[in-house]
Amino acid sequence: MTSSGKNNVKTITLGCRLNAYESEVMAGHAQGAGLTDAVIINTCAVTNEAVRQGRQTIRRAVRENNNSKIIVTGCAAQIEPKTYAEMDGVSHVLGNSEKMVAESFAFKKKINAKIQVSDIMKARTADKSRAGGMVERARAIVQVQNGCDHRCTFCIIPYGRGNSRSVPAQDVVHRISNLTARGFNEIVLTGVDISSWGNDLPGKPLLGNLVARILKSVPDLPRLRLSSIDSAEVDDELFAIFATEQRLTPYLHLSLQHGDNMILKRMKRRHTREDAMTLCEKLRRVRPDISFGADIIAGFPTETEAMFENSLRLVKECGLAWLHVFPYSARQGTPAAKMPQINGNIIKERAKRLRLTGQKSRNAFLRSRAFGHDLALIEKGNLARLADFSPVQLSDKNMPQNSMVGQLHPVRITGYDDGNLRGELV
Repeated sequence: MTSSGKNNVKTITLGCRLNAYESEVMAGHAQGAGLTDAVIINTCAVTNEAVRQGRQTIRRAVRENNNSKIIVTGCAAQIEPKTYAEMDGVSHVLGNSEKMVAESFAFKKKINAKIQVSDIMKARTADKSRAGGMVERARAIVQVQNGCDHRCTFCIIPYGRGNSRSVPAQDVVHRISNLTARGFNEIVLTGVDISSWGNDLPGKPLLGNLVARILKSVPDLPRLRLSSIDSAEVDDELFAIFATEQRLTPYLHLSLQHGDNMILKRMKRRHTREDAMTLCEKLRRVRPDISFGADIIAGFPTETEAMFENSLRLVKECGLAWLHVFPYSARQGTPAAKMPQINGNIIKERAKRLRLTGQKSRNAFLRSRAFGHDLALIEKGNLARLADFSPVQLSDKNMPQNSMVGQLHPVRITGYDDGNLRGELV
């Protein structure tokens, strides 16, 4: 959860980077509309825990901001607008389309109803503002796509985000060119399902085509990074770019979700465990310095111990250094919620074992990266990050100045500890 505020308008963001970017857009809209004394809460719906945290955050905001408008938006609000409108102290509920429109924040009594939530499934194009960049101090994040055309049995997000809509390549390139001119050395492409980028555009270009256009059109951009990607949709051009273009960072976060083929089928995923292993092997062959992260769910309905152990093995077989573990929680309205459920204590225990396996895999990878020299992006304090996503804890004796945040700087790797490389500026 992150929060920020200006002009007496505070934004609170739960969930993904996409939400964080959209919160930045909303803050600008609120400022332009002259909105004051307001709290905008951008909710997440990916798990039941995320929904619980969102409601808890709303109640806390109501208590701590007695005279402020409480505006609730995001995926949870899109899916259940009436539920949030009925919460004590909530002034307005905005849908995911409405929150990206400046007029939504004018709140003229005769025009704006308490609930402004349209049918997200009717959205057909990505608003051009979505090509804008969320600017972190160290890097900029550019949204290239929104929504998802797939219907995984555990996932509620398509009902909060709608179907896939792509930002045209020329708009993405224009924004990245501007951000690079402003001095950003790393750009991250993000979206709900960026591997589906282009499916709704003329000619149906693939993600590799977008990446190629960015790298060709913005030759001064040192680093281009991809956010989470569907392993079933690494197209041939994207694969070739990984093999030949050093500016595309050697890191992929894969949406794997499980390591057992039967569970993957019940999840309605489009890949097998063998597909995942083959992809990682092929990419590692052409880009030996590449590292992989992945999302994996523990305790999916009908998961046996043997099925779960296939997920544990997949971590080692794919060499997954950066693991995001999600204990399964049933989301009402999804097919998986109607399947035979696993005992909650078993889910917690399996998630713990999966995290421990992930920690061992991460430390093994860091051990392989320890010692030697590399180029790191200075993030904040004494933290930097290599192109392969490895975090580097810099020694206090030559801690970088604040003016160095966002700069690429040579580092010497001196060792590693649990979760980080250790190093120093050279």
